Amino acid sequence: MTTDDIIKNKESVELSEFEKLLNQFDYSFKKGDIVKGKVIGYDSNNVLVDIGAKTTAKVPQKELLGPQSKSPQEALPMDNTEKEFLIIREEDDEGQLTISYKKVALAYAWKELERLKDEDDIVEAEVTAAVKGGILVDVMGLRGFVPSSHVRARDPEELVGKTVHLKILSVDSKQNNLILSHRKVVSEQQAEQRKDLFENIQIGQIVSGDVVRLADFGAFIDIGGIDGLLPLSQISWRWVDHPADILKVGDKIKVEIIGVDEEKQRVSLSLKSQQPDPWIEASKIIKEGEKIKGNVIRIKHFGAFIEVYPGVEALLPYKELLDYQNKTGKALQQGDEIETTVVRFFPEDRRISLSISERPYFDHSSAEISPVELPEIQE
Repeated sequence: MTTDDIIKNKESVELSEFEKLLNQFDYSFKKGDIVKGKVIGYDSNNVLVDIGAKTTAKVPQKELLGPQSKSPQEALPMDNTEKEFLIIREEDDEGQLTISYKKVALAYAWKELERLKDEDDIVEAEVTAAVKGGILVDVMGLRGFVPSSHVRARDPEELVGKTVHLKILSVDSKQNNLILSHRKVVSEQQAEQRKDLFENIQIGQIVSGDVVRLADFGAFIDIGGIDGLLPLSQISWRWVDHPADILKVGDKIKVEIIGVDEEKQRVSLSLKSQQPDPWIEASKIIKEGEKIKGNVIRIKHFGAFIEVYPGVEALLPYKELLDYQNKTGKALQQGDEIETTVVRFFPEDRRISLSISERPYFDHSSAEISPVELPEIQE
């Protein structure tokens, strides 16, 4: 064998080994293919990924998952785990493929969201903005929308930047449409809380609560998942025209449970039960036949209510109002101070009758005199 033959044979062996080395790489990569790879580095604008090609593939910043404010290292860390990518551009002049991580991740995200909706499961999302008509959220890298009617918050702006739990109302990957509900999750949680609460609450129990709403007839107090009613008559021993005179939304108060209707899911509360009963002290001070001063709290068609002791109101009947007007030449007005005589006092019924005239002490044991029916102090 000549020297030339030996050289040619050696070159043939080297070429064969080089071809074997090249054949280790799959050159059938095409646009639209899903490939697997590992992050091996970064350059100024891209994440570099080894997908088994002759050169590294690149993931541009816009093809990463998450907000553009994230650095490539944060969006796609070099953690030696194999991930899936979509080829979005075939080899350039340098033989480098352009791939996308975001498109694959979002495709899986849409599929996962469809599953979660079918199973009526809860998803976590970060609130990114409060907009007209609702809030925008980030769910698995996708933008979702929660309508105002499905936001359970006094001020949606307070939710921005926070993570909330949501349920999916509709999901449509083709239209890039994702609608979610915050209220549905909160309502279900509250229903569970109400169930637990009704199993444990008892009449006479003292609980803490937050004032959540005021109405003409009382205030609604959140006592841990249930909005109990604090009636106007249970706010104070003194006359209250409106709950706003004493309470405001957001106040934290302690109330007593005075009524429970599990079937109707209602709880009645009392605030004044936390205060001393003024009628007990008044019964030690106020005596029939004695004069007493007080302020006119309100005037009705049947008479005037006079506060004769803090939290204790007595009735000055309509006939007495006329007598007062005839004697003084002026009509009694709300806020006026007046001196009267205690005609009858029934502490057990919380009722007192007054007169503007001096009258002797009445002996209720006498058959000639019977107690008059007085209207309730406050309904």
